[in-house]
Amino acid sequence: MATFVTPPSSISFLSSSIFSISSNKTPSSTLFIKPSKSHIVKSTSTGIRSELATLPVLSFSGTKVGETTLNLKSASPDTARAVVHRGITTDLNNKRRGTASTLTRAEVRGGGKKPFPQKKLGRARRGSQRTPLRPGGGVVFGPKPRDWSVKINKKEKRLAISTALASAAVNGIVVEEFGDEFGKPSTRDFIEALKRWGIDPKEKSMFFMTEVDDNVILSSRNIGTLKMLTPRTLNLFDILNADKLVFTKAGLDYLNDVYGDCDDDEDDEDEGTETEEIVLPPSDA
Repeated sequence: MATFVTPPSSISFLSSSIFSISSNKTPSSTLFIKPSKSHIVKSTSTGIRSELATLPVLSFSGTKVGETTLNLKSASPDTARAVVHRGITTDLNNKRRGTASTLTRAEVRGGGKKPFPQKKLGRARRGSQRTPLRPGGGVVFGPKPRDWSVKINKKEKRLAISTALASAAVNGIVVEEFGDEFGKPSTRDFIEALKRWGIDPKEKSMFFMTEVDDNVILSSRNIGTLKMLTPRTLNLFDILNADKLVFTKAGLDYLNDVYGDCDDDEDDEDEGTETEEIVLPPSDA
């Protein structure tokens, strides 16, 4: 069963073919959210660049206590749409179980006896009651169990996630660790905290934390519009489907360490371009 969701307006590089936009929100008309030139830290020949975004840091009470930066890899505007599109379609295909199955004419039960004689009745000839033209008959070209999984390179998938995070950073905030603030599970207290952070409980929000306290899980699991993710469950679909992104300081440091290192690719390129020394034989002279 197909799932139709509404992408946030910040994810402007997605085409309308990925999601069915049913709300009245007007998506951005630009192809990709381009930061100012001062925010572009590094650009490589492979089209991968590092983008620097400034996010506010809020306390549990909702007051701004400082600012921090999110420095992630990002694909170039020319290839960002294709990279993210391939990443999301791969994830959706890999989630399909592929267990749908129908019976063909040869597999359906019954139909061994000829319904009526071939001639002398003036009716159309029929050899079986289990023909696809009759109710209870077989299915023509129906679905059969199959494997829908699609392979994607690890670097390409990581680049799709980092590109989506970099583009959605305009709707992101950083909050201080609030696991100790919940002495007992309380959905009401968690909703009040969302309002103090400027998040509408009716909007789709994504929380990214390295470790989630048990009381926080119990307090937030009844909120249908909220996703609580960890490094193990971080996925591209929930990033694109969220209107607001909330990070903890530890989660932000994890993203900067894992998805924000652009020096590895250059080192790999330098190691792969070694020059060969050609030794000429000595001349007879």
